Amino acid sequence: MNTAHIFYDCIQVSLAVGPDIQDITPELSNLVHQSRIAYGVLCANAVGSTGSLTTIEFEPGVVADLKDAVDRWAPKGMAYAHELAWHDGNGHSHVQAALMGPSIQIAVRNRLLRLGTWQQVVAINHDNRARRRPIEVTIIGTKK
Repeated sequence: MNTAHIFYDCIQVSLAVGPDIQDITPELSNLVHQSRIAYGVLCANAVGSTGSLTTIEFEPGVVADLKDAVDRWAPKGMAYAHELAWHDGNGHSHVQAALMGPSIQIAVRNRLLRLGTWQQVVAINHDNRARRRPIEVTIIGTKK
């Protein structure tokens, strides 16, 4: 019987004014390597209500398309109830992040993230100011 192991860590991602998108696949892959977990799952969570995680092909065209799509979902400059309460200009940021979601789960197989050839994990800042975002990572699984 294989024993389940748990590994956890936190990476910090510096992001510009949103929507800003950064590839965090190398950092996550490094954590899988450090964990020595061969088969299991990596769970990652962007801390904060204006950040999100997803996967894309991290190339300039797709990054630009995703930024445009996110801005169309919840555009800046619209009337948001959040603005009426806080006057901080980031009502759209909260809505965008909620629609994208703060977390992601990726299978770990043979000590590697099970991603497609052109698939990378990205962190997104939706806020109207630059942020240094913590990404909490937990890897659960069995060692070889």
